[in-house]
Amino acid sequence: MISRRLLAGFLVCALALQPLRADDLPELGDIAASDLSPAMEKQIGRQVMSEIWRDPAYLDDSDVENYLNALGGKLVAVSNDPGLGFTFFAINDPSINAFALPGGYVGVHSGLILAAQTESELAGVLAHEITHVTQRHIARQVYQSRQVSMASLGAMALAILAARSNSQVAGGAMAATQAGIASAQLAFSRDFEREADRLGFETLHQAGFDVRGMGSFFGNLQKATRLYENNATAFLRTHPLTGERLTDMQNRENAVDYRQVPDSPDFQLVRAKLRAMQGTPAEAIKDFERLLTERKFASEEAMRYGLAEALLRARDPAAAEQEIQKARGGKMGPPMVERLHAEIRLAQGDTDGGLNIYRRAIERAPRHQGLLDGYGKALLAAGRFAEARRFAERELQWRPESIRYHRLLAASHAGLGHITQQHQALAEAFALQGLTQAAIEQLEWAQKAGDADFYVMSAIDARLRELRRQRLEEEKERRNG
Repeated sequence: MISRRLLAGFLVCALALQPLRADDLPELGDIAASDLSPAMEKQIGRQVMSEIWRDPAYLDDSDVENYLNALGGKLVAVSNDPGLGFTFFAINDPSINAFALPGGYVGVHSGLILAAQTESELAGVLAHEITHVTQRHIARQVYQSRQVSMASLGAMALAILAARSNSQVAGGAMAATQAGIASAQLAFSRDFEREADRLGFETLHQAGFDVRGMGSFFGNLQKATRLYENNATAFLRTHPLTGERLTDMQNRENAVDYRQVPDSPDFQLVRAKLRAMQGTPAEAIKDFERLLTERKFASEEAMRYGLAEALLRARDPAAAEQEIQKARGGKMGPPMVERLHAEIRLAQGDTDGGLNIYRRAIERAPRHQGLLDGYGKALLAAGRFAEARRFAERELQWRPESIRYHRLLAASHAGLGHITQQHQALAEAFALQGLTQAAIEQLEWAQKAGDADFYVMSAIDARLRELRRQRLEEEKERRNG
């Protein structure tokens, strides 16, 4: 993998070659529309995501991902570009940060979700990041010259990611450049921040959240920073906050009538799940037991759920069963609660019981990705490979670009002894991750397996030709970059 320090340095050098001043810029968002197409932005974003998917910090949890996409979807629907197409994902990192990438990819650190005191605060941060994308701010940062190749654009986008994920790397790279250029770039980003505040506020309002969420979250971050000098959060280092911006937020808030907006149950459940992941299982259990004893919680259901997660993590499914039953209160709970209930039953050896819980929950919430992902894995673990294959094939009709379901399909074929189709499905998973050469190798192995019919082999041959052409284009871009 390319060094993030090198990439961050490359980005700063690229900016140094053609610095832009805020007063030289046309209407914000306009230049990117003419210079960098949405298709190119999406391609750059996918290139960065192929790195993120392989990063150990990527939080591959479909419950958290489902929640972030549901919350983000409400905001995108009322944004100034609802058809752009967004993907929200989580990074397992205790720092308070969020970042946007070209093409509508928005990453949220687990530390930020835990730091948000209300769902409106979290929604305010997402609305801010959504605006960075819809107004093409990232595109304008990345696209400095019409002569820049796609390979260079991808490298610059990765450098932006390095700067957002590791402020020390970014700071070191910036220190190596001329002070004047660093100042100009900071002013440039502040213009973007002001616009993201203004339009993000409107998005938050239109989506029905408490508009004070954005200002309260940023204000609390600033107060925390003052308590610990020279220890600003990663979010504030990459989203410079000024007194003027906070005053602007407060003025907008004062113009809107106050109304209380309750948190959704899923907000509290996701925070409890992330809390249950922290520290050792014993530490997490002790933490939840203390909160329950002291009754320090906004939702007892979420606290019981979190304790059950921690107990299952500690491999005590019997105790976890007791807590999840308390969380459910004698009735079916939200999808996240039902998923955990199913997993607890499976951990106790009750395969039929666990699968039945999944089926009943999916009937009530047929597109909840946490339930669907858990059910597919449960079928596979139970050795029900034919059912798992049919399930994966059905879900791929809904989500053809899901890496998870291509991998589930591959594992199902492996269990059934379908070697050709196992390699075929793995090839698609690798291709979606941007690993074109690995995908080609899988299809070459599929050609040699010799256990599939003419139609499957014809599809493999055609896909192999397509991927080889794609690989040649990638090599050409790399040479020209």
